[in-house]
Amino acid sequence: MNDTAPEQSFSDLLAAELPYLRRYARTLTGSQTRGDKYTVATLEAILKDRSDFENDNSVKVNLFRCFHAIWSSSGQLFVEEGDDLRARAHGLLAKLTANSREALLLRTIEEFSIKDIAIIMDAVVDDVRRLIDVANRELSASVQGRIMVIEDEPIIAADIVDIVSALGHTVTGVARTHAEAVELGKTEPADLILADIQLADNSSGIDAVNDLLKVMDVPVIFITAFPERLLTGDRPEPAFLISKPFKEAQVQSAVSQAMFFASTATLKA
Repeated sequence: MNDTAPEQSFSDLLAAELPYLRRYARTLTGSQTRGDKYTVATLEAILKDRSDFENDNSVKVNLFRCFHAIWSSSGQLFVEEGDDLRARAHGLLAKLTANSREALLLRTIEEFSIKDIAIIMDAVVDDVRRLIDVANRELSASVQGRIMVIEDEPIIAADIVDIVSALGHTVTGVARTHAEAVELGKTEPADLILADIQLADNSSGIDAVNDLLKVMDVPVIFITAFPERLLTGDRPEPAFLISKPFKEAQVQSAVSQAMFFASTATLKA
């Protein structure tokens, strides 16, 4: 980016991409707290030195590249000494191929091109492709469980059921309204909730999830056409968020990430 651009212009461009970096960081770490910690560290580094933006890459690519420079040196070692739950998470993460989850999420959730991912991760294109393939295999094989789907559109619900079933998970049922979701949760315990925001009777998927979380402690993946509205930093936010319209690979990777972190019991942080 040209260093003669007005300060406000650069700030605006950066601010527009921050919600997506925050989404990526929390999906990568499994929690809002840890994800935001590394996002803040990235911004602090940019404030000190903006030279990484003096190139022809987009602001978003450069922002994610700055994040990865910090993540690769410290973020991947987010386990705190003496914390048994995080130690378990680190043990499971250590078994996965290095940088594979990062490549997968950049491709599926953030929808970067393979070329851009190579720039962000300071890697070569062929290695990025290999890492994505490896991540798909390792994560899908890491854990299977029971998934509740809250979605009022029958075709979309059927697609979601097909996708998660193909990953080896069991679908406990599909709820179309707030009331149906709460009732399903009482009768069919789940390990993961996958929820739309707006439901059939104009009830809120967020409210339904909040009621369900009073009786079960499981990760949630929200689906919305406006992800930036849930990434404001004004209140607790979902660690896992899929944009509508979604692609099959996005659901696959988000479900695998959420189920992986659920198996480590670290999602409360």
